[in-house]
Order: sequence, then C-alpha cells, then structure tokens
Amino acid sequence: MKLGSIGDIVHTLPSLAALRHAFPHSEISWVVERSSAEILRDNPFLDRLIEVDTKALRRGLMSGETLRAPRQQLRRLRASAFDLAFDFQGLLKSASIARLSGARRIFGFSTEGLREPASRFLLSKTVFIPKHTHIIHKNLGLVNGVLGIPTSQQSNDFEFPIQVDSSHESEAEKALDGTRGRYAILNPGGGWPTKLWNAERFGELADQLWVNHGLHSIVTHGPGEFELAERVLRSSHSGKARAVSLSLRGFYALAKRAQVYIGGDTGPTHIAVAADTPIVGLFGPTEWWRNGSPRKDDVCVERTDIDCRVDCHRRACANWICMDIEVQRLLQAVTERLERATGTPREVEHEVLPVT
Repeated sequence: MKLGSIGDIVHTLPSLAALRHAFPHSEISWVVERSSAEILRDNPFLDRLIEVDTKALRRGLMSGETLRAPRQQLRRLRASAFDLAFDFQGLLKSASIARLSGARRIFGFSTEGLREPASRFLLSKTVFIPKHTHIIHKNLGLVNGVLGIPTSQQSNDFEFPIQVDSSHESEAEKALDGTRGRYAILNPGGGWPTKLWNAERFGELADQLWVNHGLHSIVTHGPGEFELAERVLRSSHSGKARAVSLSLRGFYALAKRAQVYIGGDTGPTHIAVAADTPIVGLFGPTEWWRNGSPRKDDVCVERTDIDCRVDCHRRACANWICMDIEVQRLLQAVTERLERATGTPREVEHEVLPVT
C-alpha cells in the first residue's frame, strides 16, 4: 500500500526490490492511486498493479450504494488471497483499503510514525522507526521489522526498479536534441507554492550554467506548469534553455543522461534520484534529511540562517523567506556537485560568490 504521491512511490521502490529479492516466487501486488500509477506500470518486480480511485471508492462506501466503480475496485482488491499487506502510507484510507483487500495480517508503522495515528487501530502489527530517519530507510525498516529481511543502509545499494521502453527513450532523445548530450535539468515546479524557487532566478541560472559550464538547460514541467516554465524561458537570455513536458518514465530516461538536476522537493526530483542523476536540491518548508537524496555527494541548498523552518511543512506562508536564495549560491552548489561527479575541479569563467 503506497497510494501516492510520485515521490512517496519512488521512496518505496527499494522496499519493493528488497521484498522481491527475498521472496522471488511470491506474488506481489501494489495498490496505487490511478493518477500516480504510471511510474509503476510494467514494473518487473510486480505481479499486479491495482489502480484505485479512493475518492470514488470512499463515496460509494459512505453512501451505501452498490456503485459500479467501487464494486469493480473491490473485486480487483480481492482478486488474490493476500497473506500480508504493508501499509507504507500511514493514512486511514490506506489502512482501510488494506483491510478491504482481505489480507490476513496488515503491517505498518507505530503511532509515532503514522501520518494519521488513528489508522493504528486497523493494523495487525506495527514497527517502531526512530524519528529523523530518511523516508527510504523508514520504509526499509518496516520490511526488516516485519519479515527480518536484511536491508542495506548504504545509498549505493538502493534499487529503484522503474521500467522504460523505446517510447520513453524516444521522448528523452527528442528533448535533448541539440544539446550534444551536455545538459542540466531545471524543474521549477512543485506541489506547494512554498516549495517553489523564483522562476526568474531559474532563468538566470540557465544562463549561468551555459556561461560557466557549457550546459544547456532543459526546463521540465508537468500538468498545469506550462506558464511557470515559460516564465523561466523569458528570463533566460542565452538561448540555451528549452521547455519540455514528458511522461514520468520519459523524464526518468532523460534524467539518466543529465549532467545535473536542479529542483525542489517534488516528484521529478525523487525520480532523478532514482535515475542516479547528480542532484542539487532546493529545500525550504520540508527537510532534506527526510525527503532529499540519500547520497552523500548530492547537495542541498537551503536557508539555515532563519529560525522558522523547524518542522514547518507550511503550504502557505506570510513570511516565505526560506526559498529566498540567490542565483550565485545555486551556481556554486552546481559547480560543487559537478566536481564531485567528475572527481576533478572545473575552472569557471566568472567568480562565484561565497555562501552566506
């Protein structure tokens, strides 16, 4: 059970890999919201992908009506006699769906680790995970705590099974055409307004990436983010930036070839981590130690000089200074990450201002 969002799903993929390797002949199904299912389609580690629409299911169950859509979803959930269900989501709706699946035992996190503590009463057994644990380690801890499967704590051992085919590779090829294979991915979008870095600064960063590192900038955007990407392009004057919109797996194929990725706490960032792309993260209201890249070479740029970021998670803010970060600071972080990727310092044409 991991219904969404995209980042949540990506963070659970190493747990899927651990389960599959430990039990190669078991039947494994994944219940996911239909809107987030693309990243899991054709996954070689899954026997079945059960796509649900929790809003329609909830409406049907609460009304007491035998509606067609909820009835079909329940049939899909109960198509197998499940022995175990893992609730990686920690919500009432995810634990309830686990119950509806008919699984004999349902496992999840202890009360302290649940997003909705009331869901604890729907679980058969819980596993305690210490606070301040990265979400990937937290999910692996659930697998280990329930089944005793040894799980590595080394980020290089994490496996992110995502299946791409020729159509996704073609998407990536089209997007990177003209870059000669030297490009950065800039992703200005995000689910919360408070996670967004200034679009005009992204445009200025694109110019700096070309001048200092000879990198084209591919500005990626999802549904509803076209105007945001256009603002980035209008602020870039080098002519070396372009905007593209790809499927999630097309984006994964593109990220695997990028020199560096720059973005906030959003789904594409986590997909880029799964693709082993060098990452520069921009984090404001959420924590890098929990949601960011688990790799030590990746770089987080954040405001550590303010006192209002502890467990913030605000989707709206009157202050909103945590994402007020200068372009030169981002450029310095990108330079550092590129040096780590190549193992050699790279000379730049212009002075980079020190981090303050």
